[in-house]
Amino acid sequence: MEVVSPTPAKSVLPSHSSHCSRPSSFSSSSSSWISSPYNISNGSIGSSNSRHGGSRLRIISRICDRVPWKNQGGTCSSSSTSSGSSACNGNGGFGFVLGERVEEKRRREKAARVVICGAGAGGIGREEEAIRIPERAKVVALVSLVMCLCNADRVVMSVAVVPLAAKYGWSSSFLGIVQSSFLWGYLFSSVAGGALADRYGGKRVMAWGVALWSLATFLTPWAADHSTAMLLAVRALFGLAEGVALPSMNTLLSRWFPCHERASAVGLSMAGFHLGNVISFLATPVIMSSIGLAGAFSLFASLGFMWLSLWVNGVTNDPGDSPLISTYELQLIRAGKTDVSSSSGSKFPPLRHLLSKLPTWAIIFANVTNNWGYFVLLSWMPVYFKTVYNVNLKQAAWFSAVPWGMMAISGYIAGAASDSLIASGYPVTRVRKIMQSIGFIGPALALLCLKYAQTPNAAAFLMTVALSFSSFSQAGFLLNMQDIAPRYAGFLHGITNSVGTLAAIISTIGTGYFVQWLGSFQAFLTLTSALYFITTIFWNLFATGEQVFY
Repeated sequence: MEVVSPTPAKSVLPSHSSHCSRPSSFSSSSSSWISSPYNISNGSIGSSNSRHGGSRLRIISRICDRVPWKNQGGTCSSSSTSSGSSACNGNGGFGFVLGERVEEKRRREKAARVVICGAGAGGIGREEEAIRIPERAKVVALVSLVMCLCNADRVVMSVAVVPLAAKYGWSSSFLGIVQSSFLWGYLFSSVAGGALADRYGGKRVMAWGVALWSLATFLTPWAADHSTAMLLAVRALFGLAEGVALPSMNTLLSRWFPCHERASAVGLSMAGFHLGNVISFLATPVIMSSIGLAGAFSLFASLGFMWLSLWVNGVTNDPGDSPLISTYELQLIRAGKTDVSSSSGSKFPPLRHLLSKLPTWAIIFANVTNNWGYFVLLSWMPVYFKTVYNVNLKQAAWFSAVPWGMMAISGYIAGAASDSLIASGYPVTRVRKIMQSIGFIGPALALLCLKYAQTPNAAAFLMTVALSFSSFSQAGFLLNMQDIAPRYAGFLHGITNSVGTLAAIISTIGTGYFVQWLGSFQAFLTLTSALYFITTIFWNLFATGEQVFY
């Protein structure tokens, strides 16, 4: 029996010059992440499927005379050409694969299908289809896992800070300093992390980030025992390391996914991010009660190092560098988008040039508004419910889990809908504007309706609606960075994320002063709704899905 596999991933077609256009050489079904069975026709790869009986086998027609075959040990020979159509046809077809030398065949071991030819009447061969998970599906799965860990590690401290404060006698003011120390490093690392990801690849920068924040997570209980200064330094290191996560994610996914799949990839990755809240909120108290306070930090840090062992050997910066990717998948990724490979050695982009274009400012304002509203809901809604409805939501576990779980679901729905619209022929610009408009108008209306809520359950429902709609922004401004600046997506993400983090700090602090000044939460929520509406107008006027920076 002789086993042959198709052309290796390294022999690829030249990348197309158009950016984010729908690939014309692939059918609409080719956008599926699970590779479909391949046809053999004139040496090309298609997507048909047929079965015989219960097995996943397809009969290949007779092999033409000029294909050199071994005539021993049950293999076919070139004399078996009595009847039937030729699998090689007049253009040579797939026959060249069967005529390769042994060394060439070994080089093709990791391709997507296996062809087995056995002796039989008329020289009939059989083609066995190998079920294969696309490499880009593995990439997005690992990215989703690390984004889950990224947010889970943040929440561990949010839960553990209460017993830590009781143990060490921290005051409320110092408690706020400890909680904010994460943002000290996070605010400054996004830009540098994004620029490094653009230049050296998202894989390497993400790996260093995970290693450092897992180490900082592990050292947090020790640092608290040692001194307050050490604790603040470790938490700042933790924020510094986590600041590179989102820019690295953006850069890596922009290289691994074609335009018509990027929204789904980002949706899945951010679903992991939101689920990290759910997992950590629910699991951390159980872990601390079972194995102690330090046990929760040690467990999540260990998960980070375990993930790192999979990441180092399982992912490459660019799909073209992967030894496991098939030719079909690589062509699908590269078709219809500008090739931005990790080997391009792109220089750091000129900041003045990036800020000179209105589409950049549309993304910046969108990030500011998104973070403003998100952190208002995250930080102040428990206080809002306690003040207005006299409900202590800290004791309601479902309140911590349901909004973030709904964000994960709605974020993926937004991504899938966005990809479907683009695959159907809708312009990328229109799709980005639709998704971002939903992501802002939905929360704005929900916040305005809060003043009409008569019960805490109704108010909790409206808050969940606001957070769910806000996740549509992932298919709006978050993806738009890859559209307008594919070569500088990480750096642009870093800039906008830093400004957005600053807006989050201002909104979180400003809410308290605003409520104290006017004595009403609703006034600040109305102001936030107005900001949503204003930014929606600016976005629809100046945002674009076309490439602006080359």
